[in-house]
Amino acid sequence: MSTVLNIALSKGRILEEGLPLLARAGLVPTEDPLKSRRLILDTNLPDVKLTVIRAADVPTYVQFGAADLGIAGKDVLMEYEGDGLYELMDLNIARCRLMVAEPKKLAESDDPQNWTRLRIATKYVKTTQRHFAAKGIQTDVIKLYGSMELAPLVGLSDRIVDLVSTGQTLKANGLVEVEHIADISAWLVANKASMKIKRKALKALIDRLAQAVGQASPRQG
Repeated sequence: MSTVLNIALSKGRILEEGLPLLARAGLVPTEDPLKSRRLILDTNLPDVKLTVIRAADVPTYVQFGAADLGIAGKDVLMEYEGDGLYELMDLNIARCRLMVAEPKKLAESDDPQNWTRLRIATKYVKTTQRHFAAKGIQTDVIKLYGSMELAPLVGLSDRIVDLVSTGQTLKANGLVEVEHIADISAWLVANKASMKIKRKALKALIDRLAQAVGQASPRQG
């Protein structure tokens, strides 16, 4: 009896950039995930399936065994507090950065070295709190789920913490980057139990992905 492997992929940019990576590893879905309404897809490998879900849910699916492997942004993993998964390797796709941004006018006279207390809007609450706590800066963090750039414009917050790729959205809303928190990319993660129970099948697939990324060997930890 063959071992079936399930890979959880997050919707959006990671899915778009992840599909060519999977193809280089010899793994192709039997229908286009970008067009299909199905959430569980068969692939050209009869023992491998893809599950397409919200980005924030990927670590949960992997930790609790609903998926053996997952591809998730480092931002999601930094915010996630479970410990039932391994971060295996950086896939070098969906690259961006997690930044603190503020209105351009404020930035003209602002010095991050003098920050003592900040009012910040973000969806990365835990990551933001950890970052500033390590620097001894008090924060009032307001959780938002989108349109972060709007918060300083309407007085909800002074600053935001958000992902930045080109910076065009910030610029269009009169905001500028003022502090770098982390470089972000998509990572391959694995369920701890699956790595023991399905080790042989998973190792073969992970090695193929590592070759596709151009890494000699994945990291575990």
